[in-house]
Amino acid sequence: MPPWVRTPIISRRDMSHFETIIYRKQAAIAYVILNRPQVLNVYNVRMRDELSEALSAIRDDPEVKAVIFHGAGDRAFCAGADLNDFLTAPPPVFARLARWRRDLWGLFLSLPQPLIAALYGFVLGSGLEIALCCDLRIAAEDAQFGLPETGLGFIPAAGATQTLPRAIGRAPALHMLLTGDFLDAPQAQRLGLVNRVVPRAQLLPAAERLAQHILSLPEPSVRAAKEAVKRGMGLSLAQALDLEKRLGLGLIMMKGDISVAKGQ
Repeated sequence: MPPWVRTPIISRRDMSHFETIIYRKQAAIAYVILNRPQVLNVYNVRMRDELSEALSAIRDDPEVKAVIFHGAGDRAFCAGADLNDFLTAPPPVFARLARWRRDLWGLFLSLPQPLIAALYGFVLGSGLEIALCCDLRIAAEDAQFGLPETGLGFIPAAGATQTLPRAIGRAPALHMLLTGDFLDAPQAQRLGLVNRVVPRAQLLPAAERLAQHILSLPEPSVRAAKEAVKRGMGLSLAQALDLEKRLGLGLIMMKGDISVAKGQ
């Protein structure tokens, strides 16, 4: 495990009770580490609840300007969901967990900070869905991406049928969903699933350099750009352009350049 993972957790909330993730802050960057390396960081009920708590803390923390998601151990960012955990829950409990699931993925997509995923090893099922909720994705050369759910008699349940086509296009997404075929890191980069591929040893440093570069830019414009893309994807072109104009004018007004704003 990288030495920085063992750094004491710093947060406005007490995060020391977490069992399946590690949350820490270093200056303006928050780190969320999936921490079940003994089972390839498989996503279970406990992890879902703890991610929800950590993401809520990030959303409410004005000190956090960027977030890096990573995994503990050497073999996988996240190899999917723990089906035994999810499918053996009694019906009333399962209903409660389903609400948690909807809340978690909506929370992911609502965060205003830029989210960076540092991906390596197996990035499967729910692991890929977590990555797709991030804004930028950097992959190690050994990363393998896949959605095996259809082969197990399911479909992805955390948004991949919608987020994956938006990331790589309809045809490549359908191929992954219908065949269960994996992508390696170079294929993922060619399709636009990841922004960059780096040697494994450079993965975290590359993610941190990217975060630091984003931090060097004006925070309001970074957040406005993210909001324009995120909200605009669900609008018509005319509506999206209007959204862009309003966000741009808001930034101009924030800087106090009223004369420029009136000229738009």
